[in-house]
Amino acid sequence: MHTATGFLHEGRAYGLLAAAGLRVPRHAFIDGELRTSGPLPFEPGEPIVLKGIADELWHKSDKGAVHFGSFDAEALKAEAAAMRQRVPEHPWIGGLVCEKVAFKRLSGLPTEALVSLKRDPDAGWLVVCGIGGLQADAWAAMAPPMIWPIALATPEQALADLRAHWLGRTWLGHQRGTEALTDEAKLLSFLQGLWRAVEGLQREGVTLLELNPIVLDSEGRPTALDGVGTLETETTATVASPDPAWYQALLNPRSLVIAGVSSREGTVGRIILENVRKSKLPESALRLIKPGSTEFLGLPCLASVAELATAPADQLILSLPAPQTLEVVEQLCRQGGGATVVYLVAGGLGDGADTEGLGKRLVACLNEHRRAGKWTPAVVGPNGLGLFSPDQALNSLFIPEVKLPLTAKPGHLALASQSGAFLITRLSRRAELGLRAAVAIGNQMDLRCSDFFKGFASDPAVKVVGAYLEGFTPGDLEATAEAAKTLRASGRRVLLYKGGRSQEGMAAASSHTGALAGDHALQAAVLRRAGVLLAERMEAFDAALAWLGAYPSGCPKSVAIMTNAGFESVASADLLNGPFRGSKLTEAETAALAATIEAEGLTGLVSAVTGRMV
Repeated sequence: MHTATGFLHEGRAYGLLAAAGLRVPRHAFIDGELRTSGPLPFEPGEPIVLKGIADELWHKSDKGAVHFGSFDAEALKAEAAAMRQRVPEHPWIGGLVCEKVAFKRLSGLPTEALVSLKRDPDAGWLVVCGIGGLQADAWAAMAPPMIWPIALATPEQALADLRAHWLGRTWLGHQRGTEALTDEAKLLSFLQGLWRAVEGLQREGVTLLELNPIVLDSEGRPTALDGVGTLETETTATVASPDPAWYQALLNPRSLVIAGVSSREGTVGRIILENVRKSKLPESALRLIKPGSTEFLGLPCLASVAELATAPADQLILSLPAPQTLEVVEQLCRQGGGATVVYLVAGGLGDGADTEGLGKRLVACLNEHRRAGKWTPAVVGPNGLGLFSPDQALNSLFIPEVKLPLTAKPGHLALASQSGAFLITRLSRRAELGLRAAVAIGNQMDLRCSDFFKGFASDPAVKVVGAYLEGFTPGDLEATAEAAKTLRASGRRVLLYKGGRSQEGMAAASSHTGALAGDHALQAAVLRRAGVLLAERMEAFDAALAWLGAYPSGCPKSVAIMTNAGFESVASADLLNGPFRGSKLTEAETAALAATIEAEGLTGLVSAVTGRMV
């Protein structure tokens, strides 16, 4: 549902901030009829600021709607009336009379802050804090703002970040040749107030509150001089989550049906069937949907998906063109049963090749049935390459075994990839990895990244989760971070490579899978707060994956390095610092190494040396 927004003016913003215990200027309101609610709380001649408040008036100074002067009630009413005439395009609300706050400055250094309290549709409530004032954009390039997801960070953690930021170092007197303008106790109190303010904003339907500038008053208290924002005027309907039973039905199905198996060898459906038949699933657990046939390649056939209503399967793989794929899913929903999880191989649903709105129809169908509380299958994909589950030796990838022989043994590592090519590259290059599952999740039109993370969190066999993503579906960044936080709380590791971080990368991701690649800095901040290990380079992802595949805790007790060259031993030893210390081989280990060298015919070329491994 589309969400419209309204304007949150400064007078209302001050009230919300003050209710959270935050410092705002002493103020009073002159309404549109030039009336006040009572005596104005100012002394005659006191320095004040009059601000014009009008709907959608974001930049008051640019419109002549800010006046500095001395307090005189009648003169202020006249000035408010003049302001109203200057902004005829903005419906007038009234005039806000504020004390002129004396605040601390430092010559040559920025001392004003900008804070944005924002309910991001993907990441949830965020506090963004950086250098403010008129040159906020220029400073942001040199000192990027801090981003704190409310659900994942505490005011105490925010204070630690602020302490290290240019703004915090300036405020606390940590810049060379400066004195402190405030102290950590006042900053912590301010941050705690921001966290409380979010609770009030949520209740009032506020979606954004921008505070710029925030200054330090004469006592060092952060004070919001200006604040405007947006209000939500419509609520967005939520959709029920898929039945959690989909996870086991996908990784360990007891029965499996494939639609789209051709009589021609080398076709996608035929390759999937050939791979699946080599699993530990008994032949009796396999069926095909093939109109006009009762048996094909020794397997029983169903005339249509309608027969699954009375004889459902755990998993249904659809290797069909996009229009037929949509028809099958709609039929399953209409008949109220048939398969716990449906894996969609085809593209052309919701991506660049979808010119008929098939993807929108698919999503609408699933959402309609879930909102009504009706049975709905969980759907993986579309544009899915398949999965590999070593426990059952289940391989539903449409890559022939001759091109991708899968030899991985069961283990503790789960891999989820939006790109099928990325997944099979890891499987090809890292045959030594012990896997719980490797799944190509496709375009995430139903089951999203967060759903897979939740599935992995429910699985005690999973100790490490690796993922490759090009984009988050709307609202799934926050859900993925929450699921990652759950994984971390139970001692599991989460490693992620996020593609599509540059403008070129976003364009490539969009053309590749139809993914929506969002702002990388925001995504990185949210994910790291959740405890995700975010790899900046593909090489780092692969190295970390290999490491965590062997040591899921990430912390081996000792490290030994074996090389056959002097420079390698020296360079490697330089890396043995911090928690990683060199290990000394015992006499038995040295003898075993010597025996291995001899067995490989390297005696005389390589020697086993007792001591720190070199």
